[in-house]
Amino acid sequence: MPALRAWLALGCLRLCLGVALQPQLASVTFATNNPTLSTVALEKPLCMFDSTEALNGTYEIYLYALLASASSRNASVQDSTHTPLSSTFQQTAGGRTGPYRAAAFVLTPCSDLPSLDAVGDVARASGILHAYLVRVGDNGTCLSDPNFQGLCNPPLAPATEYRFKYVLVNVSSGLVQDQTLWSDPIRTNRISPYLAIDTWPGRRSGGMIVITSILGSLPFFLLLGFAGAIVLSLVDVGGSDTETTHDSQISQEAGPKALGTAEPAYAAVNRGLQLDRAEVYASKLPD
Repeated sequence: MPALRAWLALGCLRLCLGVALQPQLASVTFATNNPTLSTVALEKPLCMFDSTEALNGTYEIYLYALLASASSRNASVQDSTHTPLSSTFQQTAGGRTGPYRAAAFVLTPCSDLPSLDAVGDVARASGILHAYLVRVGDNGTCLSDPNFQGLCNPPLAPATEYRFKYVLVNVSSGLVQDQTLWSDPIRTNRISPYLAIDTWPGRRSGGMIVITSILGSLPFFLLLGFAGAIVLSLVDVGGSDTETTHDSQISQEAGPKALGTAEPAYAAVNRGLQLDRAEVYASKLPD
């Protein structure tokens, strides 16, 4: 990939000049939608701090974030003993009252960086991006999770300008070894329907989200239509049964009586009574 090799060469040329540089936005080759509403993807300080001399021991990189203002360019990230600040997002009101530590990662030597030739491999793309980029605002649950342990990197505010700074910390001593300048103000995007879709690699793309939403709503509409069909069929069956019963009752009451059904029974009874009375009268007549 010539474009990726050119970007890497340009990045190393820029970073290896020294630490008097600023954190930069990730190349559009890796992050097309950057910044987003609540995140900013930055290039890691690769080959920066070990460009002049080899670093002995274990080192970490701390990334600090701060709301951009007139005085933020000179904000300090260490105390008088060169100990890095441990301020959190909550303690600084999201960077409004001072810089907070947004991320921390181990410094990777230039010789151990993964090859960019494999960035087209879907299985390895996420690991390669993680090696070259850091994303501020990537954790959306750490503020609301009472059991969260670790460094909280919550979403940034939309349409807000931030500054960022990398700090090299010696793990053995816990002191600041070196640091970059504060970045120029980087503004997160405003709210819009397109920007609300997070297209960061490793997550669902915008097209996948739309397709998933449509497919997820189809069963609901099918179930609703099926239930409506059942209700309508029950209403139709109930109405037809009522009409049939009513018609049958009317036909039974209004229909003419067939000859030779109930009348003979009454006639027989009447004749029986008349015969009994005739016998009684006959017994009373004189001989």
